[in-house]
Amino acid sequence: MVSRVYVEKKPGFDVEAKQLLAELRTILQIETLTGVRLVNRYDVEGISDELFQQCVPTVFSEPQSDDVSFELPSANGAAVFAVEYLPGQFDQRADSASECVQLISCGERPDVRSAKVYYLEGELSAQDVAAIKGYVINPIEAREASLDTVETLKTAYPEPQPVEILDGFLELDAAGLQAFIDERGLAMDLADITFFQQYFRDEEKRCPTITADKMVDTNWSDHCRHTTFGTVLEEVTIDDPTVQAAFDRYMDMRHELGRDAKPVCLMDLGTIGAKYLKAKGILKNLDESEEINACTVKVKVDVDGVEEDWLCLFKNETHNHPTEVEPFGGAATCVGGAIRDPLSGRSYVYQAMRVTGAANPLAPVSETIPGKLPQRKLATTAAAGYSSYGNQIGLATGQVDELYHPGYAAKRMEIGAVVGATPADHVRRETPAPGDVIVLLGGRTGRDGIGGATGSSKAHNHESIETCGAEVQKGNAPVERKIQRLFRRGDACRLIKRCNDFGAGGVSVAVGELADGLFIDLDRVPKKYEGLDGTELAIAESQERMAVALAPEDVDT
Repeated sequence: MVSRVYVEKKPGFDVEAKQLLAELRTILQIETLTGVRLVNRYDVEGISDELFQQCVPTVFSEPQSDDVSFELPSANGAAVFAVEYLPGQFDQRADSASECVQLISCGERPDVRSAKVYYLEGELSAQDVAAIKGYVINPIEAREASLDTVETLKTAYPEPQPVEILDGFLELDAAGLQAFIDERGLAMDLADITFFQQYFRDEEKRCPTITADKMVDTNWSDHCRHTTFGTVLEEVTIDDPTVQAAFDRYMDMRHELGRDAKPVCLMDLGTIGAKYLKAKGILKNLDESEEINACTVKVKVDVDGVEEDWLCLFKNETHNHPTEVEPFGGAATCVGGAIRDPLSGRSYVYQAMRVTGAANPLAPVSETIPGKLPQRKLATTAAAGYSSYGNQIGLATGQVDELYHPGYAAKRMEIGAVVGATPADHVRRETPAPGDVIVLLGGRTGRDGIGGATGSSKAHNHESIETCGAEVQKGNAPVERKIQRLFRRGDACRLIKRCNDFGAGGVSVAVGELADGLFIDLDRVPKKYEGLDGTELAIAESQERMAVALAPEDVDT
């Protein structure tokens, strides 16, 4: 049986509804809109009615500030519609409610599904209501929900199909390969896929699977390989004298290091500083290892008057594409993804910085580029997403700076940078040996996040916002916070031979980078839900998962 409850803030506490009313009247210029009511709807299955009634005032509502109803509140002439997350998107409200019910019952976790019901008051035309729906519903993450009651929350997942073998791929000519890229939505260019084809034809002498194709597409994407930064700069013109001086210094350093024959590119410009310091013998405290985590330097730290050896880790993350198409989740997982790398180095991340770029957020909605979200929606929702994740995980962001320029109308800039640290004796550096066990820590695998790296690397058009939904995750900060707390324990960290995070490429990268040769049993990967095929299990990204290599005797320690 499915139990349903509606929860609405009492007058005086309905701040979110009042804010939305002001936004809609100002941004959409719908002056006939006189009122907005927001009602949170919860459907619960798998608990008794007695337990449900017990949880209504403790989990689903706050009696001091909420009105509760077990029937759809009366519209009184208002236009009414509901919004819910797309299947597969993480719903933190529902997940947290389910966990709280389990804490009360000390039993199994129930199924919980949430939706938000909107009441629009005033003399509104059908066009006005459609405009408001278009403003509040981002099709990449949500959809309009039915107002009807449901019989069950159970979802029937189709049986996953065997991984596809790309029969006939080796015989495709250039035109056929380009058509393959277009049909499969790959980020590869023609040269990449031609090389991929030649390898399987000449070396493997077999047709590849779609999994192999997707793995290579992810790892060769611009997001991972930074091919744009490798573009050769043949002629550079700079107007700003300060920037010109910096570029001249870069050219002098190239000459001093004997790199004149190397191409001038942004990647060389971005990395020459470290090369120069190492060549001059200045960068003596860089911590170099086989682990592929955040930049790490060795430092001395005064701990209660005692000098200790520590590791300090730095990481920055750009989430321009995810934030452009789904600003809340994109910005939230920007800081979550930045935390993830130094965290895999067993450090505690304690400090952050956020630098963003947007076009004019005060511009009328009518000036929005077709297929994109309004700049105000991007700026405000991204700020809410970043602060939501940061507040939940407990991260101090000491610097926040948003730049405004017309150039960001094409694509938003979203940068998160973090600093972490850990005692050096917490980190064990060993090469995994045959027979060692890979343990997955943290959250489960789902379809959200698949294709995030390749999506960030492709050109986009007016249809992108409707087709990129799976590429943007909803972060689950409390789970990553649990990993942070675990890794602050030296006794736990010292068991770990090597650690890697679940960035772009998911299991295929996180586990694949731990050792040179592995057999991975994808059936044992914890899943959010059934129905995931082998390719999806192999490449799904996550902010809140780690892969650690342990000696067999340490697994149950």
